[in-house]
Amino acid sequence: MGPTAADRTGPRRVVVTGLGMLTPLGNDWRSTWEGLVAGRSGIGPVTSFDASGYECPLAGELRDFDEAAVVDSKQLRRLDRSTVLAIAAAREAVADAGLDVPALDPESVGIVLGTGIGGAHLIVENQQVLDERGPRRVSPFLITHMLPDTPTGLLAIELGVRGPNLAVTAACATGGAAVGEAAEVVSRGEATAVIAGGFEASLKPVYYAGFQAMRALATHPDPTRASRPFDAKRNGFILSEGACCLVLEEAEHARARGAHIYAEWLGAGTASDGVDMVAPPEDGRGIRTAMARALRRAGSGPADIDYVNAHGTGTPINDRVETRALRTVFGADADRLLVSSTKSMLGHMMGAAGAVEAAVAALVCERQIVPPTINYEHPDPECDLDYVPNAAREATIRRALSTSVGLGGHNSALIFGRWDPQGEGAER
Repeated sequence: MGPTAADRTGPRRVVVTGLGMLTPLGNDWRSTWEGLVAGRSGIGPVTSFDASGYECPLAGELRDFDEAAVVDSKQLRRLDRSTVLAIAAAREAVADAGLDVPALDPESVGIVLGTGIGGAHLIVENQQVLDERGPRRVSPFLITHMLPDTPTGLLAIELGVRGPNLAVTAACATGGAAVGEAAEVVSRGEATAVIAGGFEASLKPVYYAGFQAMRALATHPDPTRASRPFDAKRNGFILSEGACCLVLEEAEHARARGAHIYAEWLGAGTASDGVDMVAPPEDGRGIRTAMARALRRAGSGPADIDYVNAHGTGTPINDRVETRALRTVFGADADRLLVSSTKSMLGHMMGAAGAVEAAVAALVCERQIVPPTINYEHPDPECDLDYVPNAAREATIRRALSTSVGLGGHNSALIFGRWDPQGEGAER
């Protein structure tokens, strides 16, 4: 057993040693990354229900994902799909990290996962059962399996860990907030390693109807061109499902066991708009504050950041406000930033989105290639940054920022740095 977090004092350095993803571009992180770099869209017609009566019959669905390969048939009958996705992503991340969980002190391994909606589908389904068949036919597993913390509880049982265990909910900023809090747990010495991320499976008719009523969903005759962040003709986002987990580990422990290190986590920030449940303030004060806090936590200035994985949903107001916020925070450095929205290819995975984008930021630091913003065809004068249009770009990336903005005015920002294999840490 290598050194544990408890063996040292002071803030610990935190690194990313494992990744797991389920996205519309693939059922593992490697196929997702390859699709992003290739500029491939994962958006298509809705197949999980009859969406012909909806204005946006499009989705970012998982393809060829077998839930029965993740959990047995008995357990599958009890679980919401979102929980199954979370379990699958967590298992991939742990395996990718080569983390020997049984060999570790069970109290030194934690789990911090988040969801925007989570197991609410079970409530919808059991309400229908209640209405049609009466109270005695409601599932006895409803309460324990509809909760946002169901995956963290089940994974703790499966892995036999007893470290910090949290469920985070911050709407569309959930994944970023969960990763940031997990990294802080490791940094302050409460755990040696934490499995962190987000999950969501919100492709249900009631959610489509709700988002349609909000006028939030994109409409376009070509599914692969419907998600168009920062483009002047953008008109909404595409709803998607997915999950992503990262293994965040104390740096010295990771090095001692010879783990592969993707990137170093350097800082996180969160903030609230405190203005409206839906529309961000035009000055972007919430996301500005979150970014500024992440920069301070990372000991970074605007000149240190080379890439931003933007929230970039494709709604007219979000992209405009986020651009304005980046210009305010980065000043003269904004014009040299590379900024891209992977939602152009993945759609919006809600609670999972920020975790996927955190993982992408870490991979950009390692691979030194920036995924594009596809479907960028018509420049918008109010969105005037370098959005890496339509084709991936090789670049020198020392530090990357990932931003997330959520309904209710939630904002999250994360900073990752390129890891120096010689042991000097994130490159300055």
